[in-house]
Amino acid sequence: MKIDAHHHFWRYNAEEYGWIGDNMQAIRRDFLPADLQEVIAPLGIEGVVSVQARQTLEETRWLLELASQNEWIKGVVGWVPLLDENARKSLEEFAPNPHFKAVRHGLQDEAPEFMERADFNKGVACLKEFNLVYDLLITERHLPRTIELVDRHPEQTFVLDHIAKPCIADGDIEPWRTYLHELAKRENVWCKLSGMVTEADWHLWTSEQLRPYAETVLEAFGARRVMFGSDWPVCLVACDYARWHEVVADFINALSSDEQALIWGQNAREAYRL
Repeated sequence: MKIDAHHHFWRYNAEEYGWIGDNMQAIRRDFLPADLQEVIAPLGIEGVVSVQARQTLEETRWLLELASQNEWIKGVVGWVPLLDENARKSLEEFAPNPHFKAVRHGLQDEAPEFMERADFNKGVACLKEFNLVYDLLITERHLPRTIELVDRHPEQTFVLDHIAKPCIADGDIEPWRTYLHELAKRENVWCKLSGMVTEADWHLWTSEQLRPYAETVLEAFGARRVMFGSDWPVCLVACDYARWHEVVADFINALSSDEQALIWGQNAREAYRL
């Protein structure tokens, strides 16, 4: 089964989605299951993992409701207040839901030192008890502290979103490449091949510009811990879904059919217990 391990749904309004700037008009509208089904069906993608785009319990509940209504939504990466004393209460609410697979916090908007906070680490430590994954939404500058975070939680499964957002538009690959290789030494970390076009020049990017970054991911994590993600509809500011699917297919074309199958879906099924 081919699975898109990273996409979003939302009912758009400017107040709740302030991160969607004036230069992102293409995604200033609603994106709902019917919209996604229309683009994935021709590509043979049979399952998806829906990821939070707002840090609210309301959205987590909404995503779980959508999953209950659409059997092809195989899992949800939601948000819970990990810093709050009520974190456990929220986890107890959601964990019994078979679609609730992981938790994510927008670390990319926090200082790297945020990951050292005792309350944050206490919240992350709770996830293992509930058999939940933690999705790492970070940028390149967060990688050193992310390595330290992972080392504090060696039994916790982590999934790195958007290959840690390297500075593709500037053509920089270091120190991102060195840190990514170091992070990948931790066998409890997986990586999504996603979010790359939006880190490049939205209008001028080429697959060859992205290739060194994709090759680095495959070298570091191997086919065994990499999964396909579209980042739809965010990707639409730079390319349509089918184009990104085509680019990823080209990046992994030299791999064996078994290795490609891992990236297209088997790894997501294992990491998220789909």
